[in-house]
Amino acid sequence: MSNTIALPAEPRERVGKGAARAVRRAGRVPAVIYGDRKDPLTISLDPRDVDRELHKPGFFATLFDVEVGGRKHRVLPRDVQLDPVSDRTIHVDFLRVAQDTEVTVNVPVQFVNEDGAPGLKRGGVLNIVRHEIEFTCRADVIPQQIEIDLGGLEIGDSVHISMVKLPDGVTPTITDRDFTIATVAAPSAVKAEAAEEQAAAEGEEGQAPAAGEAAEGAGEAKEE
Repeated sequence: MSNTIALPAEPRERVGKGAARAVRRAGRVPAVIYGDRKDPLTISLDPRDVDRELHKPGFFATLFDVEVGGRKHRVLPRDVQLDPVSDRTIHVDFLRVAQDTEVTVNVPVQFVNEDGAPGLKRGGVLNIVRHEIEFTCRADVIPQQIEIDLGGLEIGDSVHISMVKLPDGVTPTITDRDFTIATVAAPSAVKAEAAEEQAAAEGEEGQAPAAGEAAEGAGEAKEE
């Protein structure tokens, strides 16, 4: 389950693009809290606090307690806007949530026990198909990460969502198929060797007859 992280904020009286630009010029990040059938609350954040959390895995699956004027608001990040040139954060949207609010979140995947995978020991390569998985769940049971044990996997094996033990109340949004999360692929050296062997075999099958065989065939044709 996600830890709830405290995030201090200041109220923002004015709204609109001009007001947001003024907040950025003052060295802060404009943000808004909405949802839970309450009026939107405009705030500003310290960019250092935002950047510290934004670069951690699972930012969009993390619950925050945003404190504004002595009052805490339990929220979930929904959108972050970045400057296209400097890549700095210029706006954050937060969804206000209650304990039983149903949310859709992308949860990071962590792979463990690589030493216990025979296929990886033999030189196989872990091919990660999904670094995150989208789930629906209540806000109070959002997992911080989905842990996948690689123990026992051989080259050519795959990890599907049906093989993963999920916390109670956490359901993948993809329900129409048993989707793949990762595979143990053959190393490129092994693949190249196999391709060379196949090419050599195909070349032998289509090889022209030897000189002696060709001469013998020509003599037989002349005698006829």
